[in-house]
Amino acid sequence: MTVHDRRIMSVAVPPAPLVFITGASSGIGQALAAQYYAAGWRLALVARRVAEMQTWADAQAMAADRCTVYGADVQQIDSIVAAGTACLQRQGLPDVVIGNAGISEGVDTGMRADIDTIRDTFMTNNVGLAATFHPFVEPMRQARRGTLVGIASVTAIRGLPGHGAYCASKAAVVSYCESLRGEMRPFSVKVVTLLPGYVDTPLTRSNAYGMPFLMSAQTFAELACKAIAAGASYRVIPWQMGVLAKLLRVLPNAIFDRVLAGRARKKRRGE
Repeated sequence: MTVHDRRIMSVAVPPAPLVFITGASSGIGQALAAQYYAAGWRLALVARRVAEMQTWADAQAMAADRCTVYGADVQQIDSIVAAGTACLQRQGLPDVVIGNAGISEGVDTGMRADIDTIRDTFMTNNVGLAATFHPFVEPMRQARRGTLVGIASVTAIRGLPGHGAYCASKAAVVSYCESLRGEMRPFSVKVVTLLPGYVDTPLTRSNAYGMPFLMSAQTFAELACKAIAAGASYRVIPWQMGVLAKLLRVLPNAIFDRVLAGRARKKRRGE
C-alpha cells in the first residue's frame, strides 16, 4: 500500500445529513421521518409518546446509529429546548429542523373550557414552534447553513366557523415564519413554510365535513421533502388546495359567509 493509498483511506467520511422532527409519533411527522430515513438521512425524532415512537422505529428496522428518539412536550418550553440541546450534543447540528407538532380542536368562545383549548392551541402551534427552533437558531447562524421548517395549514388563509383557534394559530405560523425568514436570510439559513391541505391523519379522521383533495400522509411527505430540498419559502400541498383556498380568500365576506353557512364544525375537546 502506498502513502497515497493510506491517505485516501484515512479521510473521514462525513456523516449523513440530520433532520430534527417534532410530533414524530404519528401522522405527518411519522411520514416525514420514514421519507427522510429512506433517503439515507439520520433522524432526531421528538414526541411526548416516547415508547410508542421507539416501538414504531424498531418496527421499521431503523438502525440505532441513524435514529435517536427524544421525549419532549412542545407546550413546555424548557422540555422542547432541552430536547433540541440534547440533539446538538449527541448528534450535532441538524441540516433541517421541522416544527411539526400541533393540535387541532374545535372551539366555541362562549364556552369557558374552550378558552383553555385556545390557550393550549397557541402554546403548542406557536410558542412550541418558536421553542423548537430556538436551540438551533444561533448555531445555524454561526455555521451559516441549515433549514427551519414551519408546518402551517391551508386553513391559515381563511377562518372557518368553529375552528378559530386552529385557523388563527396557523395564520400566526405563516406570519412568524415570514418574519424569521427575513431575520435568517443574512446568515444563509433558509426558512420554509409548508401549508398542508387535508391529510389523512388521526387529526382529520374525526372531521364531520368534506375534505377536498384529501391525500395520504406518505404522499404529503414526498412532496414536502421536495419543497424543503428546493428551499421553497412558502408552499401549499397539494397545489390544488392552494388554488381553492386563494379563491375563497378573494370572495367578498357576504358570499364567503353564505358558502360556509351550515358547514359542520370541528369537534370540541371531549366530544
